[in-house]
Amino acid sequence: MFSRASSTTALSKALPTLRLQPTCNRSFHASAANMTIKAYFDVSWTGKLVSVDGNGKPVVKEDEVKARTARINFNLFDDVVPKTAENFRALCTGEKGYGYAGSKFHRVIPEFMLQGGDFTRGNGTGGKSIYGEKFADENFKLKHNKPFLLSMANAGPNTNGSQFFITTVVTTWLDGRHVVFGEVVPGDEESIAAVKSIEAIGSSSGTIKTSPPPTITASGVN
Repeated sequence: MFSRASSTTALSKALPTLRLQPTCNRSFHASAANMTIKAYFDVSWTGKLVSVDGNGKPVVKEDEVKARTARINFNLFDDVVPKTAENFRALCTGEKGYGYAGSKFHRVIPEFMLQGGDFTRGNGTGGKSIYGEKFADENFKLKHNKPFLLSMANAGPNTNGSQFFITTVVTTWLDGRHVVFGEVVPGDEESIAAVKSIEAIGSSSGTIKTSPPPTITASGVN
């Protein structure tokens, strides 16, 4: 039995306490040829413009702290986790009458992740899925084996709602605990720069250092 806890709390505990899990010999890879869902966030934030160099290291492109906007494009792994991908897609379009547009990234930790998706409370204790308040973990076939992955935040097993996080490093200690369901489009410089720029205004506690907080101003599918 798991007590009710926020997705923020679950991820906070995961950082220091989760251990690397042994992997099975069979690995799964989402295929670009099979992925059919492409989604996006239009985002705004206040900060510098940061990107990555050829080695994946952050590079400040524009040093001025100011209001900025960009689009983050995603591939959803609907070939491996169709139910989880559909939840994210429908929350991007808002077709159920609620969704991500207007919500904030409420927790950002450099060298870890950007967390958002709480469109009901905005602080990591809310949100809901298109299947009801929560839905079960679909599978853990996809691993946290590279940066810029989309994964479900949760408050323990089978407590997926609407909250998600975007990784900025390899986070293999989350394998088997959080469902990977998408990625920032590889090679999309604007998308990657937006993620890295928002990452740069986070802190080790997750608190955002600038105001207003980074916001999903619009969302949808391509």
